[in-house]
Amino acid sequence: MSSVAPTRKLSQSACDFIDESFLHGLLDRRAEAAQVRDVIAKSMAKQALSVEETAVLLSADAPELVEEIFEAARQLKRDVYGNRIVLFAPLYVGNECRNDCLYCAFRRSNTEQIRRTLSPAELRSQVEALLRQGHKRCILVFGEDPRYSAQFIADCVREVYAVQLEHGEIRRVNINAAPLDHEGYATVKAAGIGTYQIFQETYHHETYRHVHPGKARKSDYLWRLDGVSRAMEAGCDDVGIGALFGLYDWRFEVLGLVSHALHLQKHYHVGPHTISFPRLRPASGVQLDETYRVGDEAFKRLIAILRLAVPYTGLICTAREPGALRREVMAFGVSQIDAGSRIELGGYTEAGDAQVIEREQFQLGDIRPLDAVMRELIQDGYIPSFCTACYRLGRTGEHFMEFAIPGFIQNMCTPNALSTLMEYLVDYGSQETWETGQRLVRQELDKLPEGPRKKDLQDRLRRIQETDARDLYF
Repeated sequence: MSSVAPTRKLSQSACDFIDESFLHGLLDRRAEAAQVRDVIAKSMAKQALSVEETAVLLSADAPELVEEIFEAARQLKRDVYGNRIVLFAPLYVGNECRNDCLYCAFRRSNTEQIRRTLSPAELRSQVEALLRQGHKRCILVFGEDPRYSAQFIADCVREVYAVQLEHGEIRRVNINAAPLDHEGYATVKAAGIGTYQIFQETYHHETYRHVHPGKARKSDYLWRLDGVSRAMEAGCDDVGIGALFGLYDWRFEVLGLVSHALHLQKHYHVGPHTISFPRLRPASGVQLDETYRVGDEAFKRLIAILRLAVPYTGLICTAREPGALRREVMAFGVSQIDAGSRIELGGYTEAGDAQVIEREQFQLGDIRPLDAVMRELIQDGYIPSFCTACYRLGRTGEHFMEFAIPGFIQNMCTPNALSTLMEYLVDYGSQETWETGQRLVRQELDKLPEGPRKKDLQDRLRRIQETDARDLYF
């Protein structure tokens, strides 16, 4: 277990809950087909799986069992999320960093990286560029450096929310930044953030020490592991966790993520709002270690298993992955994606059509424009959603689970998704996307039962098309 500096106050639930010998022991077991099917049945009843049950699914290598896992994940995703896909954009604010993570282009020893922190004016310019695309949700990303204090992050959040451009504004700002203390989280929460996201990167202790060398801030395993617990105690009831797949055995990392989700559920009565599972990607000044490379088939399996293990947690597949693979995995687990993404500092206005690897944290696999991604989603039968209603109406944390677990959330989410889709089609969509989207809206309306809610939704969609009315949500 890592030691923590005495000036750092941990959460009330702080402990190193990753028991490596126990987890490895689970992975050494081979489950019978009947056990695998029993676990699938429990998940289909929308019950979170234990670590032991998740390990049963990880042991299923037979093609027919893997396909049953995929099919169960497809059905569970439809039952919980319907056919919605939530969209957002990353916005990198600064890449100064005191850490020396071996896998990251931002690490302090990388002299190839061009360092920069956006000024308030530059930040506003990036937000305006996102608004011109049609985005309503973004995640601000920061390196780990003293200049990126809680107050600095909060000021950036307020700057983003203040930008207005015709019908456009960012309605939800999430954060990907260093773990804070309780006071820091409270400062950032007061600025109106949505989710505070912290990736453990790897749950394997020796690997964690190896890839985070020296005495940098990030080298303290327990301080980072406890990060989202402190956030929840400080009032940030929406938190996101993640692991960087390719640093260690992907099956172990899945058990680490599930262990983390169960720890939060046990102590705070709500699990993580999102789980991310990015894979290692090429980056400037980085020599990738291929020992634990995660191939596409394993990647698909881990997503499906995470969907079954944590039914009500949003799963994020970022633009690190190529478009064709993202299109495939959305069917059996993914509920959120970024689109039209640029991760260079100033990338939305300065980078052009090609990636500039010396200015980004890693290389993206999908840099298609937002409109192209929207159109593909619609053609595949998904409702692209920019909805932020739950967060702004207080349906977060435990309250979100109260709505989501019985399935009631779908009654609000589909109408809200259609409203934000109509906003996009009217204000930003290309002609082809407009025509494709209008057909989808009509099809979705036909599925809704007759009644006051449907009539209200139809009226709101009409007002969006015919007037300046926007941001109409249930």
